[in-house]
Amino acid sequence: MIRKRFIVVAAVFCFFFFGCGKKEYDIAGKAMGTSYHIKAAVGFFVNKDKLGLKIDKRLSEIEAGMSAFLETSELSRFNAFDSEGELFEISKDFAQVMETAFFLYKITEGAWDGSVKPAVDLWGFGASGKKVYSVPDKKDIKRVSEYVGFDKIAIKDKKYLIKKDARITIDLGSIAKGYAVDEICNLLTKEGVKSFIVEIGGEVKAKGLKVNGKKWRAGINLPEKDAFESRVYNSVKLFNKAMAVSGDYRFFFERDKRMFSHIIDSRSCMPVKCNPASVAVIAADCITADGLATGLMVLGRKRGLELINRMEDVECQIIMRNKDDNKFSVYYSNGFRGYIAE
Repeated sequence: MIRKRFIVVAAVFCFFFFGCGKKEYDIAGKAMGTSYHIKAAVGFFVNKDKLGLKIDKRLSEIEAGMSAFLETSELSRFNAFDSEGELFEISKDFAQVMETAFFLYKITEGAWDGSVKPAVDLWGFGASGKKVYSVPDKKDIKRVSEYVGFDKIAIKDKKYLIKKDARITIDLGSIAKGYAVDEICNLLTKEGVKSFIVEIGGEVKAKGLKVNGKKWRAGINLPEKDAFESRVYNSVKLFNKAMAVSGDYRFFFERDKRMFSHIIDSRSCMPVKCNPASVAVIAADCITADGLATGLMVLGRKRGLELINRMEDVECQIIMRNKDDNKFSVYYSNGFRGYIAE
């Protein structure tokens, strides 16, 4: 009898202390001008409140560096820095994001370009909050194009940025949230959390499995202008992968029956035209998925698929809007279908 009781106690001990006794925590909040949601499969003795405070602190640090809305942010101070050829010292976070930015600019042949900020502002989609949408004069478009181009910035020793044109400014909004997702995943891993899904402003990354042993799922919104954000086109299963989605259907304005998207092509300084309605990219890290999703919106379906099919461990789904019937055509990279949840 005593032996049986010992076995029962030992079983309960193992259940709680060696990973069997787990539940899914929900942690949510506001950061980086949007909301975040985290589901984490953790042991019963993990302190949710302390974990939440650490998450908020890390997100605040990233926002203080990359925010285009804060005048005191590192990004805003770099934009105000008007010394051509001089060194501008940057933090480790900023340096890591800029390294990825240069990679994305190169691999997409300029389709992803964080220096497109002046054109974004000109079209009314900037961070100023003055949403006055209008089609700019061609002279103004030509003027801002003179100081757009990521090749007008250099990085030195992974510690300094150099402006080759003092007028150049940047906006890292298309990769900053992805970086934040990756960093929160790193934080959770350091805290001993082995299974989770992190979502910030629609960008997600998952690690491990849910409590029920199944893969985490993430939805891709229906790319219709008037669709609710909760309306899902399809879902994917993620295991140690990240996904980011970009589209033309959330921020836009219309003039003379033409839709002008917030996705600006830096090479023309004009909104993309006849390009994808939505792009979803799956990659090992979220910052890469985030940037590529925007880059493919500019590259278009054919060149976008060619790029992704050349890359290892990266997949994409591209949704094109049919002009005639307002329906969609969907295109996949070679391995994307394997992620789609049934």
